[in-house]
Amino acid sequence: MPRRTIGRLHVITCADTRMGRSHAELAELAILGGADTIQYRSKSPDIREMIAEALAVREVCARHGVTFLVNDRVDVALAVDADGVHLGRDDMPIATARRMLGDGRIIGGTVRNREHLMGAFRETADYVGLGPIFGTSSKIVPISPLGLAVVREVATGSPIPVIGIAGIDAGNAGDVIAAGAYGVAVIGAVCRADDVTAAARELRERIRERA
Repeated sequence: MPRRTIGRLHVITCADTRMGRSHAELAELAILGGADTIQYRSKSPDIREMIAEALAVREVCARHGVTFLVNDRVDVALAVDADGVHLGRDDMPIATARRMLGDGRIIGGTVRNREHLMGAFRETADYVGLGPIFGTSSKIVPISPLGLAVVREVATGSPIPVIGIAGIDAGNAGDVIAAGAYGVAVIGAVCRADDVTAAARELRERIRERA
């Protein structure tokens, strides 16, 4: 399958922040605002439900030509023919996922520092998500915010794109990009917004201004 590119504005659809909207509805609205990567995230124990939701998001992303990733679950990514996966620190090792997914799909990994970055690169990650950059209420992260200094340290000279995540909104997204990140990933800043499309559009503009 042809490999899609890593986007600069990743919107993560998460069950706890959907405000009554479906994952597919959130994806559609975010893409209309300029999101160029959508990541489906669910902690549901119901694999059939996850596959149905992920298929609906995949259809939206395919229609718009936007990269579609599945968070954590390599099995779901394979089941719905996603463009790739994003793996957390406690998820399947990147090297194992690469053997399962092959070279044609995107794999991202969560990192906290430069050592993690280089480890992910050696394991064939296509990009990394660095965080938490700022404090966030969208998900529980058992470490203190890293701040912009760590973004500069990790992103400078990185062999793969660095995507900042956690606590990022229109007010600080430009600072994350200016510190060296290739892009940002958001949950609440878009998914909890009354106007999802407008929120995504504002973030996209802040990225464009500083990229």
